Amino acid sequence: MDKPILLLDMDSVIVDLMTEWHRRYNEDYNDNLSVEKLASWESELYVKPECGTKIYDYLDQPGLFANLPPVPGAIECLYRMRDDYELIIVTSSRTYAYTEKEQWVERHLPFIGKRNLIFAHRKELIRGDLLFDDAPHNLEDFAATGRLAIAMDYPYNRNVNVPRVNNWEQFERLVPVVLNMTGRRSP
Repeated sequence: MDKPILLLDMDSVIVDLMTEWHRRYNEDYNDNLSVEKLASWESELYVKPECGTKIYDYLDQPGLFANLPPVPGAIECLYRMRDDYELIIVTSSRTYAYTEKEQWVERHLPFIGKRNLIFAHRKELIRGDLLFDDAPHNLEDFAATGRLAIAMDYPYNRNVNVPRVNNWEQFERLVPVVLNMTGRRSP
């Protein structure tokens, strides 16, 4: 029997993007933005007016994605799950991030490797049994296909009605349970 396919987001699920992104903004604008303050996906609503949508320009800075730290437990859990599941990283990207994300995966997740890295903005179009993501639109669109989406819990995605976890250990324990409950394949 084929292994279940887990589609895994990278930013704010496998890697801690928000801390460095907000650090750069806070340094430039003398502010105190943090992920805990984001009640919706639109970050421009939570920054100083003189910044506005320029908050997204930080995502285009060379080097931002190259050295982001992993979310605690991500690498260890993925390593343990590698034999029971087909692990596919599905991430969207901007400008420089393509190369930097590929290099990050090769350096930190060689057991998954760049061969199992897909860049896509429409994650619901990718074949897989389950999506682990943080973006509300990705979670909603994937769940609308009748497949299972699990949210890495953040204030900005709490309005999405999908199972959610606070960390990788909870995700690792939840996956076989939800796959069995929904009648999907499990190891």
